[in-house]
Amino acid sequence: MRRITLSATIFLWAAAALPAAEKAVVIQNPMAPPAWAVLEQQLLRYNSLAAERFAEKYLDERGYLLHTMRWGTLDGPDDAIETFFNWTLLYALGGSDAVLRHYKRAQEGHWRQYGELRTTKTKLAENGAYYKEFITQSDWFHTGEGMRAFMFAGLADPNDEKYRERMKRFAGLYMNEDPEAPNYDPKTRVIKSLWTGSKGPMMRKATTYDWVGDPVPGSFHLLHNRASRGQLLDLMKYYDKMLAHCNDYLDSVGDHPLNMASTNLAVNAFALTGEKKYKDWVVEYINAWKERTAATGGNIPTNVGLDGKPGGEYNGQWWKGTYGWNFTIYDGEIDEIAHRNTFTAGAWPGFSNALLLTGDQSYIDVLRRQMDNIYAQKKEVNGQIQLPQMYGDPRGYKHNGPPSWYHYTGNLFLDRLTEIYIWSMDRKDLERAPKKGWIGFLEGADPDYPVRALQNDFNQVRRTMQAMRRDVTTPDTRLADYLMAYNAVETDALVNLMWGGYFSGGRIWTLHSRFRYFDPEKRRSGIPEEVGALVEKLAADSADLVLVNTNPVDARTVIVQAGGYGEHQFESVTVNGQSTAIEGPLLTVRLEPGCGARLSFRMTRYKNQPTLLHPWDRAVHGR
Repeated sequence: MRRITLSATIFLWAAAALPAAEKAVVIQNPMAPPAWAVLEQQLLRYNSLAAERFAEKYLDERGYLLHTMRWGTLDGPDDAIETFFNWTLLYALGGSDAVLRHYKRAQEGHWRQYGELRTTKTKLAENGAYYKEFITQSDWFHTGEGMRAFMFAGLADPNDEKYRERMKRFAGLYMNEDPEAPNYDPKTRVIKSLWTGSKGPMMRKATTYDWVGDPVPGSFHLLHNRASRGQLLDLMKYYDKMLAHCNDYLDSVGDHPLNMASTNLAVNAFALTGEKKYKDWVVEYINAWKERTAATGGNIPTNVGLDGKPGGEYNGQWWKGTYGWNFTIYDGEIDEIAHRNTFTAGAWPGFSNALLLTGDQSYIDVLRRQMDNIYAQKKEVNGQIQLPQMYGDPRGYKHNGPPSWYHYTGNLFLDRLTEIYIWSMDRKDLERAPKKGWIGFLEGADPDYPVRALQNDFNQVRRTMQAMRRDVTTPDTRLADYLMAYNAVETDALVNLMWGGYFSGGRIWTLHSRFRYFDPEKRRSGIPEEVGALVEKLAADSADLVLVNTNPVDARTVIVQAGGYGEHQFESVTVNGQSTAIEGPLLTVRLEPGCGARLSFRMTRYKNQPTLLHPWDRAVHGR
C-alpha cells in the first residue's frame, strides 16, 4: 500500500484492500485515557452483561418470554418484544456478541410464542397474533413500539439473509406486494386504515375487544394503570375497566400520521438491497402527507379520507380521528378525561425518513412549520410558557363548539425541536431547542457532561439490576409490559456521545447520526474494544470527533462512517493542523497503543444513498 507522510505522527494512504473511496490515517499522538473513554467501554461491557442476565432469568430455552400472553395494545405482543427495544442498537454501538445472539433468540421465540395465542372475543388473533411473522392488524403506535429492535437489527447484522427477506416482505405489505394485505391505495396515496398488518387494513370500526383482547384468569401487575401499580389485580374482575379504557378508540378507516412510521420498513429494505422501488414508495407516500399538511395550513391532519383528502372521513374536519388533534376522551379505566394526540409519533420518523433518502430539507420544513403554528399560540401562565397540545373542541369532551387550540400545558415539545435542529443544523432551529445537557455540551457550555451522563447511565443500570435481582414475580403474575422495567440496557448517552445521534422521548425511532463505527479485524459493526469515541462538536458542514485507544500495549483499527447508513460524505479531515481530502463516507483510523487525537471533518450531509452493508462488502455489491 502507498503511504504519504503528513507529519511525524500522522499518515494517510489509499488502501487497496478497502473500498475505493476510503482513505486511512494512523494516529501516533500519545493520549492518557480520558475518563469518558473508559466509562464508554465499561458501559458497553456492563450493558452487555445486564442483557445476558436478563435473558438468563426471563427467557426459556425456546426464547419464550416468561409471562402470561394476551392480545391487546395495553399489555400485548408489542410490549413483550419491546422489552428488547435497544439490544440491537447496543450491539451496533459495540456490545457483545451475546447481546445479538440473545436478541435473535428472543425475536424468533416471540413470533413462535405469540403465534400460539388464540382469542375468542376478536378475530384479530383467533389464529395467532402474527401471520407471516407480522402482526395481523394493529396501529403503528403499537406496531412501531414492538418493532424498534427489529428495525435496528440491520445495523447489527445486515448479512443475515433471513432478516433481509423478512424486511423486504414486511415492507411489501405497504406496497401492495402481498395480495392478502392491500394496505395501500397507490391512486390516492393512502394507507387505508389506522389498523393495518399482514391481514390487510381494517375497513370497519374497531371494537374494544380489538384493542383489549380476551381476559385471562389470575391476578397481575397492570402497569399501564398508574393507580394500580404495585398491586396485584384480578384481571377477570378488572376486565370491564380495561374495556372502558378504549371506549372511544373505535374510528379506524382512513389514513393517519401514525402510518408514516411504516416507512421505516421500506427505508431498511432500501438500505439492505439498494432496490429503488423502496425509496420511490417512501417518497411517494411522504410527499402525499406533505401536500395534505400544506392544505391544512401547515397542521399535520390526523385523518385523511379514502379519497386522499384531509378530514375525508369527518366532513373535512382534519383534526378528528382516533389519536387525533381532537382526541379528548373519557378514560373509563382511570375515570378521568384524557388528551391523547399522537401527531408527532409517526410524522417525525416519516418526514425524516424522506430526508434520509433524498437529502431534501423541505421535509423538515413541514415539521418546523407545524411547531411554528403551535408556538404562535403560546401563553405565559405564572411566568411559565405553555403551549396547546390539542386542536378542535376548546371546552372539553364531546362538545360541538368551533374548533380552536386548547389543553395548554408546559410541554414545549423540546425533544421534537431538538430532532428538527439535529436534522436541519439550522442555527435558527437551535433557538427553540434546549441548550443544556447534550446540546449544551456540543455548544461548549458543559464540558463535564459526557462523564456525568455516562455515570448516570451506570447508576441506572445498577438500580435496574438491583430491582431485577429482587423481583420475585412469577410468569403467572406478569403480563407483557411488566418486564420492560427490568431491561437494564442504557444506550441514549452512548448514541449521543459516540455517534452524534439523538432519539427523542418518542417510542418510534429513526436513526440519524453523524458517525458510526466498524471493527475491521472482527468484521462486525461497533467500536472495537478499548477504543473511545467522543463527538465534541456538530455543525451543518463539519464535525469534531476524538478517538482514543486506551490500550497502552496493542494498536486498534476502527472504520469511521459518515452517518448511521453512510448517508453523509466526508470531504476532508484535519488532524494536528494538517488537512487532506477524503471525498467518501469512510475513513479507516489506526490508533497506535495509548494514542488518540481530535479529527475535524468537513462534510456534506445527506449526500449519499443510505446503506446497511458493511464497508468491506460494498465493493462486491457495487455500493
